[in-house]
Amino acid sequence: MDDQQQYHLISGREQDIRLESRVLEERLQEAVSNGHRRIKVEAFGQHGIGGRLWRAGNKPLHIKVVGHSGQRLGSMGFSGTRIENFGPASDDVGWLNAGAEIIVRGNASNGVANAMAQGRIYVAGDIGARGMTMTKQNPRFDPPELWVLGSAGDYFGEFMAGGIAVICGVEARTPGNVLGYRPLVGMVSGRVFFRGPHGGYSKSDARLMPITDADWQWLKENLARFLEAIGRTGLYEKLVEREHWQMISARGPGDKVVSKIRSISEFRRSVWNKELGEGGLVGDLTDMDMSPVPVVATGIFRSFVPVWENRFYTPPCQASCPTGIPVHERWRLVREGRMDEAVDMALSYTPFPASVCGYLCPNLCMESCTRNSANMPPVDITRLGKESIRAQPPDLPPAEGGKIAVIGGGPAGISVAWQLRMAGHEAVIFDMSEKLGGKMSSLIPEARIPADVLEAELERVRSVLPHVHLQQRLGKDDIEQLKADYDFVVMAAGTAKPRTLNVAGKGATIYANDFLAAARENRIDAGQKVAVIGAGNVGCDVAVEAARLGAKDITLIDVQKPASFGEERRMAEAIGAVFRWPCFVREITEQGVVLESGEVIEADTVVVSIGDIPDTDFLPGSVDLEKGFVKVNSYFQTSDPRVFAIGDIVKPGLLTDAIGAGRKAAEAINRQLQGGQPLEETGQVIDSSRITLEYFDPRITSFSGLDQCGANCASCGTCRDCGVCETICPQGAISRKQGSKEDYEYVSDPDLCIGCGFCAAACPCGVWAMRVNEPLE
Repeated sequence: MDDQQQYHLISGREQDIRLESRVLEERLQEAVSNGHRRIKVEAFGQHGIGGRLWRAGNKPLHIKVVGHSGQRLGSMGFSGTRIENFGPASDDVGWLNAGAEIIVRGNASNGVANAMAQGRIYVAGDIGARGMTMTKQNPRFDPPELWVLGSAGDYFGEFMAGGIAVICGVEARTPGNVLGYRPLVGMVSGRVFFRGPHGGYSKSDARLMPITDADWQWLKENLARFLEAIGRTGLYEKLVEREHWQMISARGPGDKVVSKIRSISEFRRSVWNKELGEGGLVGDLTDMDMSPVPVVATGIFRSFVPVWENRFYTPPCQASCPTGIPVHERWRLVREGRMDEAVDMALSYTPFPASVCGYLCPNLCMESCTRNSANMPPVDITRLGKESIRAQPPDLPPAEGGKIAVIGGGPAGISVAWQLRMAGHEAVIFDMSEKLGGKMSSLIPEARIPADVLEAELERVRSVLPHVHLQQRLGKDDIEQLKADYDFVVMAAGTAKPRTLNVAGKGATIYANDFLAAARENRIDAGQKVAVIGAGNVGCDVAVEAARLGAKDITLIDVQKPASFGEERRMAEAIGAVFRWPCFVREITEQGVVLESGEVIEADTVVVSIGDIPDTDFLPGSVDLEKGFVKVNSYFQTSDPRVFAIGDIVKPGLLTDAIGAGRKAAEAINRQLQGGQPLEETGQVIDSSRITLEYFDPRITSFSGLDQCGANCASCGTCRDCGVCETICPQGAISRKQGSKEDYEYVSDPDLCIGCGFCAAACPCGVWAMRVNEPLE
């Protein structure tokens, strides 16, 4: 070995700890980038040493490897790289070698020169199984070469497609067979020079050829270079005895030895008809047509048939929206340039398309968007939500149906009243608050919903629902009277009573709803330090409002990991609020919150935000409760068949949960008023694997406007009328049939369709499905 001072040393060990292969390669790459061209590597089993060093450019690169190299020594090596391994080597030496010269001063294991395309590999010993397999050669470059001093293992040269191998047979571990078991199977091109006996080879793929003078001259010259590289020049005279060498070359395409293959017609005559035809096993038992079916079958002989399942499944966005808005249909209208219709459509499902979809909703539709499965951003519904501020009130039918009393003027109550009025019924709202809108109007910070947006939507509500009675506190007798005066009563009173904290000093606290209501009117001084007990989304709203009022030090504590999420959590974190858990409160003092650990969280104001419960004192005895909440069935009917309940009085949830419950209850009431029974929503969500997202640009990380949003909606389960299926069908079996007005369908001609499934695989929306054909009788 050369003087190690001439080489840049890289050790595979650091502080007696073996480096990962990745780290060692990074250090090799860094050394080459820094200009080192003579590198010594102390290996401790690391893989891939010496490969992929293209940063050396055209300058020669010499790498010495001492110690124990791992697998893939010199894999993907580049021209100009010389790798010397001073010892034996593990599997796959020179895998995918693209020009490097690799020298192994010892034996090499399996897979030497596997898929090699250029360069040379010199092995000063034996090699294992499957050496020189699947090689390849570009005729513009010199062929890849493998030189082995000893013998080759089993399956040598399998599927060899170019290159030259030289097996010298010196000190071979299998002196009676230097080529191993079943060599050169599937050999396509290339030559193998070998010295010594062999145990056979694939004669259908290769054959022995005489060594020409030109071949011999090439072999002698390169033998000298090989022996010099491995330090065994003393063997030269022994190895240049011509009579001991043989050469195997690949057969050409016209020279391949192939066995005769029986034709289909011959098989039918000699085997099929003999066994199954007339006089055979079943020939006298059936008169079924036994004539050959075309190789590519159509009609009843297809294994699978395409079915156009347009609008058969529910898209994930609509399925995850508690309000049930068909988001994909709104984006379809945007794509078609029908923006006003896209905006107005939401009013069929919610009276608050801008306030909720644009600002307050955590956008479950975006969380479930199929685009997420391909790491692409979901289509941004908030853009369309905010645009919905200009939605026009719907045309209303005459209020000639039933009369329904709605107790509660929050999102749930307004939703059910809105839906009932659009169905032709009269809905009257009773609420004890001073203004319509419930928590949206009185508690949610304006930082989350602009006041002008909410007021515009409430004004639209008032135009549709003129019968609203505010500041009306009702008792049990009042409810009984409403039952007598109206066809149905809907309870949507929400949760008016805060959950209490059973600790000493709780009287010094303020409940979250009281704080938020006072904060909206700027009639509370929160002080500089605020502690919030309960770190849910309401607690986050308290923190944001406290910061707006001037608080500088805001801490939210919880007994468990905070349940807050979405915009509320992000806004609280943005104002610097600190979240702590698990924290258990012992008492409240003038200094602040005393924890069970004895720690005191100093606070000028302590807000309790651990949830709310309904005030059910006004409910009649005919309405059953469950754990303090009203018990309802799947369409929100209570134990009293003329009383429905929706929103937080049934179960705490999102604004969209309350709005969606209002829509479902209204549908049930409407059907009952018409003499029918409520229907269950049974739509099945489409399997995301049916959607083809390759049509969409994965480089888009955000959307510039509504048009781009609409264009990037996959329209899961609903045909986009793109015509891809019609275009891609190899048989021209699919055609578009226009129906009345906007109705259309794509149909497949069974006489042309071969059941290949191209339509289903190519459909971006997952509308086409391949179904098993009906069995033949």
